[in-house]
Amino acid sequence: MTNEPRFQKMVWVSVQGIEVAMKSVFSEVFEYFRAKLPMPLMAKLVMDRALPPEKVDTWFEESRDRQYTRNLLFSTVFELMNLVAVKVFPSTHAAYQADKKAMAVSVTSLYNKINAVDPITSRAMVRGAAVELGKTVMALKGARPGLLPGYRVKLLDGNCIEATEHRLTVLRRTPAGPLPGKSLVVYDPSLTMVIDVFPCEDGHTQERALLGDVLLTVESRDVWIWDRNFCVRDFLAGIQKGGGYFIGRYHKGMAYTPVGKERFVGRTETGTVYEQYVTVTGTGDSPPSRYRLIRVSLKTITRDGEKEILILTNLSKSAANAKLVAELYRRRWEIETTFQKLEKYLHSEVNSLGYPKAALFAFCTALVAYNILAVVAAALRRVHGDEVIATKVSGYYIAGEISRGYPLLGIMVGSEEWLRLGNLSDAEYLALLIKIAETVVLERYKKHSRGPRKPRPERTEHLDKTHVSTARLLRDRK
Repeated sequence: MTNEPRFQKMVWVSVQGIEVAMKSVFSEVFEYFRAKLPMPLMAKLVMDRALPPEKVDTWFEESRDRQYTRNLLFSTVFELMNLVAVKVFPSTHAAYQADKKAMAVSVTSLYNKINAVDPITSRAMVRGAAVELGKTVMALKGARPGLLPGYRVKLLDGNCIEATEHRLTVLRRTPAGPLPGKSLVVYDPSLTMVIDVFPCEDGHTQERALLGDVLLTVESRDVWIWDRNFCVRDFLAGIQKGGGYFIGRYHKGMAYTPVGKERFVGRTETGTVYEQYVTVTGTGDSPPSRYRLIRVSLKTITRDGEKEILILTNLSKSAANAKLVAELYRRRWEIETTFQKLEKYLHSEVNSLGYPKAALFAFCTALVAYNILAVVAAALRRVHGDEVIATKVSGYYIAGEISRGYPLLGIMVGSEEWLRLGNLSDAEYLALLIKIAETVVLERYKKHSRGPRKPRPERTEHLDKTHVSTARLLRDRK
């Protein structure tokens, strides 16, 4: 598959074969889904192919600590939580209730299993799934252009799970919001996937305390982009020691010494760019480190009232000039947008799950579901182009169709048909995804951009009332 012309020829031949197979083998129900509900069909194909139960159970066995398998397989629990993540069911209990005979255990046993999933296992699930799903994206030729050729860009940010309900006994007497944990998340903008996560059960843990675990994953020619909260001397030095690079917002808590004069570089869309070298004192016996400091004098002040931002990097000028560094830092918003999409498209924070391990497991399952959506988007990019999918297609509508149609697939499409699909070769599987993507009517998923937000008017009327009648206000206005 690395030889592009041969790959394209093989896929073209396979597409013809898939078309013939569809007409002669696959049922009318399958054809209906291909025409009317292509998104859940592609999502299930990707799920079954990249994340079969035996593979998911292997990740559990390789990462588990005290947990063991008796009657309930980890893959079964993952499948159930995935249905919650994609909003097929509103809660874990509802998903169990819908198919409790197939679960073959009591609801108590199910919750005991979920409440004890170790964060290491949740992380292994995300990492393993990202590897498998990433292979499909690359084979589809559906990755987005790299932000910096020759390097792998990784965006790092923290995510705190919202407060849960007060169901646990220890929470019933406190009015405070119970935090079930937080995570550091690593996002690959080329794959448009979350490729790693560092979950922590303590919701009050400082995110910087998890950076040591992040350093263990640094690889040569990585470029890590992060916000100023991660501007820590040990972290910067550790990335460099691991052969990686960073582009990060400077934090005023870390002192530096200027080396030479600041020089004007040029102007970008957001402001005027300046650059100079600085040295940062090392820790322990480590010598001082020399970095580039890029200052961007902003045209528009930030929401925090800041008129400029300072960016540190250890990339050489030949790898990325100062203007490019400033532009690359702006791409950090993509991981923040990912968190917003997780909340909007998926059920990523199940606040009825009070135990930290369970809440983190649910969050990590949603990350896997998000990555499955990324593979669907990659197939669409392969057919319709990156610009069209990025600017004109709404992931919200795609996720909505998946949640509506996904449960119907298992009911309406026969098991023999899924068995045939499972026996497709790699080339036939990819060709089938492409063929389905070709028939997708993008107009059904059209993105509707809203205009600029209007400032909220000051609320000065009816201050003495608890409620008002909308109907009466509308009548009085006439």
